[in-house]
Amino acid sequence: MLRCAVLDDYQGVALGLADWSRVRATSFRDHFTTQDDLVAALHDHEIVVIMRERTPFPAEVLDRLPNLRLLITSGMRNASVDLAAARPTAYLVNTSRAAIVDQEALVAALRAGRIAGAGLDVFEMEPLPAGHAFRTLPNVLATPHLGYVTELNYATYFREAVEDIDAFLAGAPIRIL
Repeated sequence: MLRCAVLDDYQGVALGLADWSRVRATSFRDHFTTQDDLVAALHDHEIVVIMRERTPFPAEVLDRLPNLRLLITSGMRNASVDLAAARPTAYLVNTSRAAIVDQEALVAALRAGRIAGAGLDVFEMEPLPAGHAFRTLPNVLATPHLGYVTELNYATYFREAVEDIDAFLAGAPIRIL
């Protein structure tokens, strides 16, 4: 089982707010003040979850973490991560919104091998045009905007739809936009 470190969890809530059962997750509440302490704590972890720009990950740190396979950050930018040192074996996964990723820059990075690949479920234009690079690049796994399709999501959606109907029929609508 992969080891996952969650950094800068000051309130100690991360492990209780998500299902971490697929990994051996450890939450670090205290901030690491030196690179040596950070590397010592993370040396055996394959996955690290960081909060935006709280803990720097320069090339010197990344080079000293030979087991690191996945670095996750909150937000779409993180000035504390040396992207040049992280990029060649990285995979970008976007199941959120197409607009958060510069599509042209991603195609260029994929073609140049600056990142290893991408898993994409959302696109600026849907359905994706037949000749689009995301359909032809060998290092892209593209799905047709189905990332949200889970039994849990659908159960929540339809349960809330019935709640909306019941509330409307009772004369007290809820979740009004």
